[in-house]
Order: sequence, then C-alpha cells, then structure tokens
Amino acid sequence: MEKDVLLEILKQNQHTSHFSFDRVTEETANLRLNDKAASIGFIYRHIGETIHLFGQFFGISTDVKNTTIGEIDTGQHPDVIQSRDMIERGYKMLQDLVKNSSEEDWLKPVDTPFFGTVSRIRLFAHVLFHTSHHAGQISLTLSKGRRYGAASSGEKATG
Repeated sequence: MEKDVLLEILKQNQHTSHFSFDRVTEETANLRLNDKAASIGFIYRHIGETIHLFGQFFGISTDVKNTTIGEIDTGQHPDVIQSRDMIERGYKMLQDLVKNSSEEDWLKPVDTPFFGTVSRIRLFAHVLFHTSHHAGQISLTLSKGRRYGAASSGEKATG
C-alpha cells in the first residue's frame, strides 16, 4: 500500500507539473518575468538537474552535473529537449526509487547540506515540492513573461 501511495503522489506531481512543462518550447525558453529573473529555459534545466542531484542523497549515482544551483542565468541553457529528457529520466529515477525501497527505508536518516539530517520521505517530499515550485514559476512566466537580456546585477536567478 505504501509504495502505491508514493507512486500515486509522484504521478500526480508529474501530471500537474506537466501542465507547465509541456508548454516549454525553444521559443518560450528565453522568457523572463523581469530582467533579473531566471529564464524559463534556465529554470527548466534547474529542475532536471536538481531531481538527479537530490537522487544522490538516496544513493543513486548520476552523470548530471550542476550548472544551475547557485548560478546566474546568462542565457546558457536554451536546450529544451535536453532539459525535458533530464526531467523525464528524473521522474523515472524517482519511480524506481519508490519501487525498490522497503517501507523501513523511508524513515532512515539522510544527511543533507540544506536541511541537516532528515528522513528519506521528507527529502522525497522536498524533491516534489521543489519541482512544483519551479513549475509554478514557469507557468507564471509563460503567462506574464517577456524577452529580456541575461540576468544582471550579479543576482542569482533561481530560488
């Protein structure tokens, strides 16, 4: 039952987020809410990277490198197809994690540099929240954004 619940939560997160993700195109990737905000393409890439990088805390190795966490968006991530693939592989990784974890695994502690020591289920919940948060940013930018130059003033582009 527990795995079924987690898989359903994961499936709903993916379904809801895809209302935004499916509207990301090469044409919309450069939209921003303002001249200091991250572009849709950067945020989209960030989502894919962080799903995989958070997976490392669950003991899952990845070949994905961080190019967005703590970085400034200077227009360096316009490849929507690559980002979409990274996100899809990330969801598959999370699905496999649920399927291959025992019930006892979910309460085991995980050390993170962000939250200190938390249970695996709390970290899993955070990964899904983080994805939803940025899907919302993309949705807002799709409806209200416009084309600006690269992020300026040295401000970080993601939150």
